[in-house]
Amino acid sequence: MINEERLWEHLEALSTIGKQETGGITRLSFSEEERQAKDLVSSWMKDAGLTVREDEVGNLIGRKEGLDPHLPVILVGSHIDSVYHGGNFDGPLGVLSGIEALQAMNEQGMETQHPIEVVAFTDEEGSRFSLGMIGSRGMAGTLTKEHLEQVDKNGISVAEAMSKSGLDPEEIQHARREKDSIKAYLELHIEQGKILESKNLSVGIVSGIAGPIWQKFIINGEAGHAGTTPMTMRRDPLTAASAIIQVINKEASKTGTTVGTVGQLELVPGGINVIPERVEFSLDLRDISEEVRDHVELEIATQAKSICEQYGVELIIEPLQRVAPAPCSDLVQTCTKAACDKLNIETMTLSSGAGHDGMQLTELCPIGMIFVRSKNGISHNPAEWSSMEDCKNGANVLCQTILNLDLK
Repeated sequence: MINEERLWEHLEALSTIGKQETGGITRLSFSEEERQAKDLVSSWMKDAGLTVREDEVGNLIGRKEGLDPHLPVILVGSHIDSVYHGGNFDGPLGVLSGIEALQAMNEQGMETQHPIEVVAFTDEEGSRFSLGMIGSRGMAGTLTKEHLEQVDKNGISVAEAMSKSGLDPEEIQHARREKDSIKAYLELHIEQGKILESKNLSVGIVSGIAGPIWQKFIINGEAGHAGTTPMTMRRDPLTAASAIIQVINKEASKTGTTVGTVGQLELVPGGINVIPERVEFSLDLRDISEEVRDHVELEIATQAKSICEQYGVELIIEPLQRVAPAPCSDLVQTCTKAACDKLNIETMTLSSGAGHDGMQLTELCPIGMIFVRSKNGISHNPAEWSSMEDCKNGANVLCQTILNLDLK
């Protein structure tokens, strides 16, 4: 159905934008690299015969018209921004497979009743502003002015970055879609784990997406000379932070399903011979069950407070984002299973531990995801890899699922 060589060529061409000397890719939201990537992807949308536009939050959208343009749209896509020093496939595979599916339909004279749109969502990763899913929040109508006040490490806010990119932060409400305007949202994505690989399967059907909590822990202590301050007289925030990080690991491990990660750590003033005055670190906490996740969150906060009292330091926990877990719809899962059956592709059902834009759209429309096998489960890393054969299988399942949804 799809042209696998063309899809692979597009993946390789896009991977050159934002490529680092280390081999990883860095494409942050509202950056020059993201602009270059959008321009390139836009050109491929036009080559595919799609009508192209960007909405008020920078989502890049290509549309294939349906026989009945008044029917709700079938929306497919992902994102093209990256984490720092990320890989080639996380996000781009979903966007480029969506474009390839529609181009293949046009080349083969295949028409649908419903309009179909491919979207490259703005800033899914959240690497620049510690926010994430800006574009899908905008489409869902949940992006707020408070969100736009988030700043990057240089003190530039989301609103300022949008303005520099030619967008008007005062117009974000116009990116919102009405509830009856989208029939379903479907995303193809690499698994970012080892389950499909362990089962020797190329493609998986996602049952639901774990919901993340992002927090910043700030611990204020007292700076002092490393050589002259006795251990018993210290108010060392790093000692407290290390104990809290151990608690995070312990409590997340207890459930068997929760994952807790500290991915950022900053010491102030950061001298080799200075006891820190302040320590800041991030917490990413996820579970497919909101109840389990929130219980772990409470346990961590309770024990962190006790630890800081013990060490005589001040604890502040700042919320960054909270996203509910998102079940995938039976409709989309059924259409995806039928697609796999038609294509003779063996599959399985599994959940996603990573967050995705569809989580923001659950109140707007049914959502679904298709996973493609990841080599060694590696993601957010230059070694991230999915084979051409697996990418082809995933894109073909995506294409057939779109056709199945069109008939429902």
